[in-house]
Amino acid sequence: MFKKWLGFNPEIHNVRTEIIAGITTFLTMAYILAVNPNIFDALGGAMSKSSGAVFTATALAAIIGTIAMAFIAKKPFGLAPGMGLNAFFVYTVCLTMGHSWQFALTAVFIEGIIFIILTLTNVRKWIVDAIPVSLKHAIGAGIGLFIAFIGFQNAGIVVDNGATLVSLGLKLPGGEFNGTALLGIIGLVVSCTLVMLHVRGGILLGILATTFIGMLPIFNVVGADGEVVRTALTSFGGVVSAPPSISDIAFQFTWSELTTSKGIIDIIVVVFTFLFIDMFDTMGTIIGVSEKAGFVDEEGNVDGINQCFLADSIGTIAGAALGTSTTTTYVESAAGVGAGGRTGLTAFTTACCFALALVFAPLFLAIPPAATAPSLIIVGMMMMQPVTKINWIDYRESIPAFITLVVMPFAYSISDGILIGMISYVVLNACCGRFSKITPTMWILAILFILRYIFI
Repeated sequence: MFKKWLGFNPEIHNVRTEIIAGITTFLTMAYILAVNPNIFDALGGAMSKSSGAVFTATALAAIIGTIAMAFIAKKPFGLAPGMGLNAFFVYTVCLTMGHSWQFALTAVFIEGIIFIILTLTNVRKWIVDAIPVSLKHAIGAGIGLFIAFIGFQNAGIVVDNGATLVSLGLKLPGGEFNGTALLGIIGLVVSCTLVMLHVRGGILLGILATTFIGMLPIFNVVGADGEVVRTALTSFGGVVSAPPSISDIAFQFTWSELTTSKGIIDIIVVVFTFLFIDMFDTMGTIIGVSEKAGFVDEEGNVDGINQCFLADSIGTIAGAALGTSTTTTYVESAAGVGAGGRTGLTAFTTACCFALALVFAPLFLAIPPAATAPSLIIVGMMMMQPVTKINWIDYRESIPAFITLVVMPFAYSISDGILIGMISYVVLNACCGRFSKITPTMWILAILFILRYIFI
């Protein structure tokens, strides 16, 4: 069965190695079970962390996406709602653009369907090839800066300032130390140390360690949730329960907001941004991890990449239906590959671990934002690696890339960073007479984006 459905060959692969690799992958990406509910908590209502619905939706989306990867692509990659994509969903589409979370879920659902169509028709390659390489690298790094900034905010290390917009929040107005910020700094030190020492599951262990440290009275940041963890220390029943219901957020699509010109234009922009981020994030991850696993041929092609994209699309559609943001392939899958995982059995094991985690909802939901903030900062750092591939000497490439990179955190919007970055590339290169560097697709997109800012 393993050989037929999961690509497992007993003459080459080892069951024990594949299972250990799957558990390793889970440990390195399980932090999303704590981080995602904290990010969506900003929306309140049915999406609040107290309801637990986002936790369940996150785990289920990870299970479905990873199983699809195991059986369709037969690759050792884990999937879950993506970092950066969840931030765009909450902080840009809902809190900045003012749309409902139902509108955002509808956009994710549409994006998943389009992703499947693009994969099956190979249009995906045409779109990818039309975007300048420098902008591709800048977008990933810009998202890294954006989610790192959110991490500093959630930890209280960076706070509002009427004179300078932002400033350090290490001390409260009365002069005493800010317990939340102090806990965030301690958590950052712990998490960074574990990651630097290459401890498996270092980010997740850092989150858990920071949560327990935060229960000390001097921090006073865990509150009522902390009582759940304290109970868990003395009673096994304190960390185990039936998964919270997703009835209030599942299948909550809306089409009423698409009846206005603003709604139509916004859905196009939002879907494009979701699609763009998901496409390049998934492609970069699959290629990078596949190189480590030996799945890339001499011409740089990844064996079965379309099947990987198909699995990613299925996970995204399922996640939207269940009530969470875009599901994508995790770069942390490299940990499982490093442990010897080479087949779908590794991914299947990872999915089983997410299924088991469903019953530990009280433990994951007890984790405060200050404890997950370090993971946002560390993942943000990891996403900065593409900046080394930008040609900073060629200003015609580096200036638009830099604009793309910095607008995201400064404007608090991933979509604005992408749109303004692409506009700047076309305008600046046209002013320099480099018309040959501007593809027809880029001209069309730039004009549409300019019209968007003029009329909306």
